[in-house]
Amino acid sequence: MGGQPGGPGREADVPMPPQGRTGPATPGSPGPPAGGAGQSDQPRSPRSNGSAGSAGSAGSNGSRRANGSRIARGGKGRTTARPAAAVTAEPPPRPAPELGSEFEFGTESGVGAEDGFDTGTGTDTGTGADIAAAGGFEAEADADAEERAAGPGDLERALAEMLAFLRRRITGEYTVDEHGFDVDLTEHVVAPLLRPIYRSYFRVETRGLENIPDQGGALVVSNHSGAIPMDALMTAVAILDHHPAHRHLRMLAADLVFAVPFLAPLARKTGNTLACQADAERLLGAGHLVGVWPEGFKGIGKPFSERYKLQRFGRGGFVSAALRAGAPIVPCTVVGAEEIYPMIGNSRTLARVLGLPYLPITPTFPWLGLLGLVPLPSKWIIEFGEPVDTAGYTPAAADDPMLVFELTDRIRETIQHTLYGLLMQRRSVFF
Repeated sequence: MGGQPGGPGREADVPMPPQGRTGPATPGSPGPPAGGAGQSDQPRSPRSNGSAGSAGSAGSNGSRRANGSRIARGGKGRTTARPAAAVTAEPPPRPAPELGSEFEFGTESGVGAEDGFDTGTGTDTGTGADIAAAGGFEAEADADAEERAAGPGDLERALAEMLAFLRRRITGEYTVDEHGFDVDLTEHVVAPLLRPIYRSYFRVETRGLENIPDQGGALVVSNHSGAIPMDALMTAVAILDHHPAHRHLRMLAADLVFAVPFLAPLARKTGNTLACQADAERLLGAGHLVGVWPEGFKGIGKPFSERYKLQRFGRGGFVSAALRAGAPIVPCTVVGAEEIYPMIGNSRTLARVLGLPYLPITPTFPWLGLLGLVPLPSKWIIEFGEPVDTAGYTPAAADDPMLVFELTDRIRETIQHTLYGLLMQRRSVFF
């Protein structure tokens, strides 16, 4: 096949011409308009299959040593000297091979078979004949930048969705369930606001989503941390966006959430309900996916020195609810939330005055004012473990305290061991 198309730093093997007189190089002469920098004044034939004009060979075409030897660069930092034989003329041009519509490049080029585009490196290489005809240059494209750039179609679609949402709000064409959950508001307003934080700020990596059932009731049990319960929101976004069934996580929230005037109605509309056994059993029995964080305020309000050490999981009320509903329990582990607000102190006196369970003091709050409320951009990992099946138990098993304690302790130990494993795997806090 001749030279490899677009191979960096490779030069096509051309036969050495007979000896003769070499044309002198003119110092300071301007380069050809379409050739690479440093090419000689003599006309050169196009190289086969686009090997001409690659980034590695363009810089070596015009470099000569004092004894007349020609230097060809064959790779990174490696040069080989050719014999100092004089070159009188360029080798005869090789005809470009005829490429069929189903032509497939070799594996070294990294070029796909369809349309000759390199989907792995973001470089539009085309076919070898196209590159030779274009003067031997590769057209390099930044695929990541193209993905980040929002096209006109994306903007139009977002605008159309917003207008449709406003129309449904005005006409009342949306539904709210018995717990106040507004699916339309959650999917078209709240979730789009959280996605940039999930994808770009915390760069959440989600694992084990196949352990969450596609339908039917299930209970997701997770560790809790971070001074502010951002881990619950990121877990809900992970399931909504990346689970095959795009399920909504109905979170069991603490009483304080429903005591704040602005936060209470928003929590209801996004699917949260009171963290009580009655509501948990009702949601699980109706086939919903329910999330619970048994550590509560003890988990999110613990000092930074106790990070990733699970607190007590209460009396196991979530296990009793799962046993009565016959729903599987899915352990969930979150790494990265501990570092968004490193809690180095707790102003207990001011917290009691404000009616809060704790008032965190971090390296940035309250010293930097409102700027100190911005979380640190730690790298997150959310992993869902293998579910604990409860279908083999009867509803009466929920009244057995020893069984409830055993299952609660088993789930807690599973999450704790997974935390240690993920901490050993991650490279750093922020990358």
